[in-house]
Amino acid sequence: MSETHEFELTHDIDLPASPEQVWQAIATGPGIDSWFMGRNEVEPRTGGQTRMAMPGFDATATVTAYEPGRHFAYRSEAGEDGTFMAFEYLIEGRDGGSTALRMVHSGILGGNWEEEYDALKKGNPLYLRSLAEYLRHFPGRTAVPVAAFGPQQPDQDTVWAGVAQALGLSKDVQEGDAVRLTFGGREVTGVVDIALEPSFLGVRTGDALLRFVGRGGFILTGHHIFAEVDREEAEAAWTAWLAEVFV
Repeated sequence: MSETHEFELTHDIDLPASPEQVWQAIATGPGIDSWFMGRNEVEPRTGGQTRMAMPGFDATATVTAYEPGRHFAYRSEAGEDGTFMAFEYLIEGRDGGSTALRMVHSGILGGNWEEEYDALKKGNPLYLRSLAEYLRHFPGRTAVPVAAFGPQQPDQDTVWAGVAQALGLSKDVQEGDAVRLTFGGREVTGVVDIALEPSFLGVRTGDALLRFVGRGGFILTGHHIFAEVDREEAEAAWTAWLAEVFV
């Protein structure tokens, strides 16, 4: 039997939004779609169910706390080896209309726990920054989540260099860099809003938060499109774009 390890990570962030806006972003399916991963559903009550769906992945959990504007938490069922994950969000309004948010991510990790823990420790703050970008630049709107996968590459440096070049960037990407790419026969411009080489690159455009995520030569998108688009068509188009980048 593989060894398991208990973990707990706590992250704090100040957000440019009211507690009510933050609640809509973290505790409703459309809100979560607009900054986190996959397509999400939330049954709005303690004891209700949450669901996150991505291609090849489907996860459910039980809501363990539901106090609108204050406290939201959910926990997955434990696997046969005892592994599970739990998320807790604590909301506190601040003067000036801003909000302090604390996220506690806890649970039990399995045999590959060290690598997984490292990924969570780095990834959680990046997604919270995406939440802040969403609330700052697209308040009151919800996004279509777009997940697309690119062809496996020899290593993550190859992935980073390929995506950077396709976005009109140098390999030494800096937050604030201007982005220019061709997608669907048109030119798209934006700015790098989040960068953690070589595993996470975020770009904000006029109608999207584009997120390129991966490790070990694996690459996928976790885009949030704030426009009327067909999700399946968008995912097919981004899959084709990635295939062209890494031909």
